[in-house]
Amino acid sequence: MPVKLSMTVNGKPVSAEAEPRTLLVDFIRDQLRLTGTHIGCDTAQCGACTIHLNGNAVKSCNMLALQAQGATITTIEGITGPDGSLHPMQAAFRDHHGLQCGYCTPGMVMSAIDLVKRHPHPSEQTIRAELDGNLCRCTGYHGIVKAVEAGAKAMG
Repeated sequence: MPVKLSMTVNGKPVSAEAEPRTLLVDFIRDQLRLTGTHIGCDTAQCGACTIHLNGNAVKSCNMLALQAQGATITTIEGITGPDGSLHPMQAAFRDHHGLQCGYCTPGMVMSAIDLVKRHPHPSEQTIRAELDGNLCRCTGYHGIVKAVEAGAKAMG
């Protein structure tokens, strides 16, 4: 039996019905049609589904939509400026070759923003350790680390 869910997503109140067993990532993609949040593994191993829930990075494939009742959620679609400009971390990923195929990028960017919030001037070692839960199969991480360093400076 579907349940009614209400939350704030990307600054806007939303409500929709979902089955109690619906994963948050599926609710975001299927019910809200925000497809920037990717499904990679369904086991919280790859980080492609990372969003911000009440200001903290979480893997949305690892929780039920029902658990987000009343929460404030930000997806990759919600970090751009009001004029559509890229978030400084997105721009840094573009400028420093922190992406290749792009599949992991939304989750990587969301994790990186959270990382910088907690570590405003992260070292390379901190960046690598903090992004350990986000997998990229294309880049080799060098560009990602440089992008996070540049993004941290730009977020200042």
